[in-house]
Amino acid sequence: MGFTPMPGVFDRKRRRAIVRKISEEYEEALSTYFGTKKPDKKAAKSQHEGYVAALRSCGVEVEVLDPLEGHPDCCFVEDTAIVFEDCVVICNPGHPSRVGEVESIAECLSEEFEVLRMPSNTMMDGGDVIYTGSEFLVGLSTRTNAKGAAFLSEFAAKRNISTQIIEVPKTTLHLTTVCSVPRDGTIIAAEGHLHPNQLDGFEEIIWIPAEEAYAANTIAFEDGKIIISEGFPITIERVQNAGFEPIIVAMDEIMQADGSLTCLSLFIG
Repeated sequence: MGFTPMPGVFDRKRRRAIVRKISEEYEEALSTYFGTKKPDKKAAKSQHEGYVAALRSCGVEVEVLDPLEGHPDCCFVEDTAIVFEDCVVICNPGHPSRVGEVESIAECLSEEFEVLRMPSNTMMDGGDVIYTGSEFLVGLSTRTNAKGAAFLSEFAAKRNISTQIIEVPKTTLHLTTVCSVPRDGTIIAAEGHLHPNQLDGFEEIIWIPAEEAYAANTIAFEDGKIIISEGFPITIERVQNAGFEPIIVAMDEIMQADGSLTCLSLFIG
């Protein structure tokens, strides 16, 4: 079996996913970019349930893990690992408070995959990694350093996957915070955060206004369905005009902890 990207992780099949419930300490989650108030734990739990329901409505088999005590951000499982066909690369999270989240994910995935570790001098959040259908986009951010990006680039190159490094602006947390790839050749990107010369490998760029930047993070499927956050009418209209069928979910309490749609799931098949 080769080391090509796992179906469901980087393409639009997305048949299986792991999610983790909202922490009882969620109100202490990290928040720098989108948060305007302390997150509401009860409302976040309700929205998380709606998110899981949306995934299941798209045919995704969802495994729901219990929260990790002492880890307010533990619901954001995307950041913990990069999944390939028969192995997973466990990330070294870019914020000290999140380091303790990875072991339980590694243990969970070890039942099915070979588990590989990044070198200790690297730093990477999974939210800085996007597969376009032909290559990786890897963001350099406050959570992913050059050594982390170089490690993943070398790891991917051995599997005949190229990598493009993108500087993530200080205005945002992760690369996936301001863009997503809903189908091969197409990227949804937020104006004012990314620039056309960073995205010249795409045939189609769906630009959304800076004031709706949060909605650039989407989850799309091969049948054209696309999960998108509620409250962003311009983005919803533009993705509809591009031929997608939006499934709209409430995310405002997840947003208060700087979390987006993709942050809440780790696709494994």
